[in-house]
Amino acid sequence: MHQLIAFLLVAWALAWAPPAADAQDAYKIGAIFSITGPGSSLGIPERDTALMLEAEVNAKGGIRGPDGKARPVKIIIYDDASDETKAVLAAKKLIDEDKVAAIVGTTLSGTSLAILDTVQKAEVPLVSCAAAIKIVEPAAERKWIFKTPQSDFLIVGALVDHLKAKGLNKVGWLNVDYAFGQLGWIEFEKAAKKGDLTIVANEKFGQRDVDMTPQLTRVKAANPQAVIVWSIPPSASIATKNYADLGIKAPLFQSHGVGNKRYIELAGPGANGVLFPAGKLLVAEQLSDSDVQKPVLLAYAKAFEAKYGPRNTFGGHAWDALHLVFKAMEKAGADRGGIRSAIEQTKNFVGITGVFNFSPSDHNGLDRRAATMIQIVDGQWRLSK
Repeated sequence: MHQLIAFLLVAWALAWAPPAADAQDAYKIGAIFSITGPGSSLGIPERDTALMLEAEVNAKGGIRGPDGKARPVKIIIYDDASDETKAVLAAKKLIDEDKVAAIVGTTLSGTSLAILDTVQKAEVPLVSCAAAIKIVEPAAERKWIFKTPQSDFLIVGALVDHLKAKGLNKVGWLNVDYAFGQLGWIEFEKAAKKGDLTIVANEKFGQRDVDMTPQLTRVKAANPQAVIVWSIPPSASIATKNYADLGIKAPLFQSHGVGNKRYIELAGPGANGVLFPAGKLLVAEQLSDSDVQKPVLLAYAKAFEAKYGPRNTFGGHAWDALHLVFKAMEKAGADRGGIRSAIEQTKNFVGITGVFNFSPSDHNGLDRRAATMIQIVDGQWRLSK
């Protein structure tokens, strides 16, 4: 009889005990990446980084919110296929159906710009992994929007400084004809004028073009001292191969959109000698030990490469975006407005892309320290002298 009573008491206690922390109790974060389509060489490492961080955080017990309770993290990832319409649909699903507290992504500038209206109206914080400055400016009209990659003007500034230092004043330019390339051109044209550079040729090509020889032939005829291509793989790699095939002697510069090994793999030997401005992740081992980012960069590179292969700057953009949300959730839990405010108040956050200092007027939070010049030498990244 006593055993029966004890059994019933245990059963009753189990029936009425509060449920253990599970997916229903998790902090939910949405993620939209270009896992397929032309932006996949950027989106795949972003997805991989998100999966890696979800596992790491949950292995440590999750995130301890403002109530002192630790909860697991659930990152809900959708592929926008590098398509603006699909990105909008994914954002709406994350907000309306999945009820996420924040969103990271998208991968591309065009898809990020496409979802701005959706997330702003829903008042959901978004930390974009795309570059265009228009994603976060003017900040007064982008209250809910932040981003982690260096803005076009910052990257372009590093490039123009390098060109001037090397006496390369006559420049040929080519850009992909969607948001990333077009906005890069706007910033470069302004910086070139300010830096007294002469643009002797200006050409465009399509995101899915398979041959840029006609455009590069016209650029070659203009006799530039340097040529800049503003795109991402695969088109950036195709342009590089065409450049080598035409035997153009002027040095070739690319954007930070080529900061992954896929660019080199697709471009082949033509990539050797190419220079581009980017963050420090690719050359982390070559940094001074006094660089505050070095330990963070090396730790991420080691963890990522153990699981997924060569590091790249795009995975780093997702690392930064997710860690900003994690840190904000420690202060605000799943409250969307609280997360937004906490990100905006973030100071001296040492990330992969740079050291972030956000404010109501700056939703990118990076300065010139976040950009350095890198050169490809024998298929490897090297700090440019």
